[in-house]
Amino acid sequence: MVVCALAKHSFRRYFLLNLYMAASLLADISRCWFLLHYGFTSQEYRFAYFYSDAVLTICLYLALLQLYSHVFDEMNAERYLRIGATLLLVGTTLFSYLVVHQSTDKMASPFVYEVSQNLYFVGMVLTYVLWGAVFKLRETRAQLIQLVLSLGVYFSAFAANYALQNLHHLHGLLSYVTPLTGIWLPAAWCYAFLRTPEDARLAPSQLALSRR
Repeated sequence: MVVCALAKHSFRRYFLLNLYMAASLLADISRCWFLLHYGFTSQEYRFAYFYSDAVLTICLYLALLQLYSHVFDEMNAERYLRIGATLLLVGTTLFSYLVVHQSTDKMASPFVYEVSQNLYFVGMVLTYVLWGAVFKLRETRAQLIQLVLSLGVYFSAFAANYALQNLHHLHGLLSYVTPLTGIWLPAAWCYAFLRTPEDARLAPSQLALSRR
């Protein structure tokens, strides 16, 4: 996805989206290293997993806020978005520090699972609020709309996965949801960069149809 953004000269415009994808790759590499050297049930692997997950959460929310800034760029709302981004970053960083600072037993507790579930749910709500703003402001930039829609599907899939974890008869099926969702977002963003020109616009009738 980062290579596609560079090829289409969209890297700087969507820098935080690319930062999240690069951080996701580095997180996967680090998790694999800890998994191979210490094992799945080791404290070192759990520490690496939850720490990297906290960093990815920060990057993903910053990417979402950058999409907000592109949608609201004509309303001079940049100052408020910066304040919101700062508060979100400080709050998420503080929470991540408190989690990592505690013992690894607490990191692996159901509390962390519940927090992750809530974070993805909040992300889904914020994405749908952004999608509503797209319609309210009559946004027609096709590439931006595809990026927002893809992120909405991503958050929705993860939130649904967390919600259905308690249904034991679906555990076999749900084990495929996380990796498929992980593939979906970079694939969808690659398609948006490769197949949709930056200056492409959707007609109002097309936007209404996609809403249905």
